[in-house]
Amino acid sequence: MIPQVFALNPPAVHAPFMIYQIISLLLEVAIGLVGGACLLRLYMQYLGISLAARSGNPLGTFIFALTDWIVLPLRRLVPSAGKWDMASLLAALLLELAQFSILWVIGAMAASAGQVVILAIFGVVRLALSAMTGLLIVYVVLSWVQTSSVFTTIIERLCAPPLTPLRKIIPLVGGIDLSPLALLILLQVGAILLGGMQAAALRM
Repeated sequence: MIPQVFALNPPAVHAPFMIYQIISLLLEVAIGLVGGACLLRLYMQYLGISLAARSGNPLGTFIFALTDWIVLPLRRLVPSAGKWDMASLLAALLLELAQFSILWVIGAMAASAGQVVILAIFGVVRLALSAMTGLLIVYVVLSWVQTSSVFTTIIERLCAPPLTPLRKIIPLVGGIDLSPLALLILLQVGAILLGGMQAAALRM
């Protein structure tokens, strides 16, 4: 049991680490939100889902508000590659790079400049995996509720590309579609593999 005096008055040596944790948390939340919106913008435009307000897309205004400030200037410099909006992808990468650079500058990370870039690249992939996991969870919940709305239709369209191949392989079990569960497992496996690849890249 921790003595009450120690619990109320922790050693001062822990203060820098706690400050780092707070800064890291705030950066992760902010960059995760804006960077995730950039990747969602990229993905929705690739699928041909309109983000304009007149389309009735409830996510459009929110995504534009979060990402226009960085995507639109980059779009003047970076052309699209087919259906891929490279400005949105570059924006997500720059945001991840800014996050790790800030932690590096304040001395919270023992890494070289090259390793910071590697962390940023892997950070974008990890953000994409996390975003797809979140979309899939929302999709499953909405399928249980069985609501019919524009938002539900958009979520279904976003989840359809990775789910369709799995549905061709995995049959219904008692009338229940197990492909979302399989995809969740694959995403978790992908996150584990990504962690191993990142560790190997940082050792090079």
